[in-house]
Amino acid sequence: MYKNLFYSLVGCILTFGLFSCESKPKSSRTDTYSSGAISFASDESFSPIIEEERVVFEAMYPKAKVTPIYTNELEAVNLLLSDSLCLAITSRNFTKEEFDNLRAKGYQPVAIPIAEDGLSLICHRQNTDSCISVKDVRRILSGEATKWSDIVPGSKRGEIWVCFDNPSSSTVHYCVDSILGGKPINSPNIFAAESSKDVVDYVEKTPNAIGIIGSNWLNDKRDTTNTTWKKNITVMSVSKLDVATEMNSWKPYQAWLLDGKYPFVRRIYALLNDPRRGLPWGFAHFIEQPKGQLIVFKSGLLPIRGEIMIRDVNVNSE
Repeated sequence: MYKNLFYSLVGCILTFGLFSCESKPKSSRTDTYSSGAISFASDESFSPIIEEERVVFEAMYPKAKVTPIYTNELEAVNLLLSDSLCLAITSRNFTKEEFDNLRAKGYQPVAIPIAEDGLSLICHRQNTDSCISVKDVRRILSGEATKWSDIVPGSKRGEIWVCFDNPSSSTVHYCVDSILGGKPINSPNIFAAESSKDVVDYVEKTPNAIGIIGSNWLNDKRDTTNTTWKKNITVMSVSKLDVATEMNSWKPYQAWLLDGKYPFVRRIYALLNDPRRGLPWGFAHFIEQPKGQLIVFKSGLLPIRGEIMIRDVNVNSE
């Protein structure tokens, strides 16, 4: 009797073990930290820098293939939270609710800061009113100022038309949260294009327009010093004072991002939700490591890692 009972117990244990193994979700992923193929999402406004990082990463690791999905920030985060992918490049951290929900599901979400970017205002290259105050930017976004004469007395440029890259992008998110203090953008003269390139194209053709865009889209690739901009538009100088002048306004150069003179600075994050710690982790950590941060620096953005020194240089014309 004991022998039969023993075999019955063994049979139950084996049956339970097989059932347990079969009930566990099977992952089809085979990627490692430096090999395999994965897709990840990124806000489209960061595509120039992310493309440079991707090309170098894949050259260093020939067995790795990382495919970007360039979309708006809202969609990128939603793809991450729905387990459709494990990495998203955004201009914000996880919210507390997002973080807690992922932890409750047994995940360990991680946000890695990788760069800082200046939110740039651009205008037509013939527009001489290229200095603007934070106060006036706020007035334009809130709908209080709709004409150039509202911010530049006597201006004959007519209405101010403001163009964003996408209604759900990180650019719009920054303007609502950091410039308007959570209040919605409210002006009939503000609209969204399809992409950052479309913003540049629109401003190039529209003398009374202002475009709002990430500064990494604007660096002239012929300039290795990152101190010039694309020649078909003008990058506006922004002042923290109520009245903007050439002496108190600053462009989003790396030095002015670093020392805090430029007011519109946003941090870029790699949001990870990868329990395997595979290729998404490998690519995200590559961006934050020295070679990845050097690419950030050369792109005109501000690296998170490493020390940057600013030195005053006196130029003798003799």
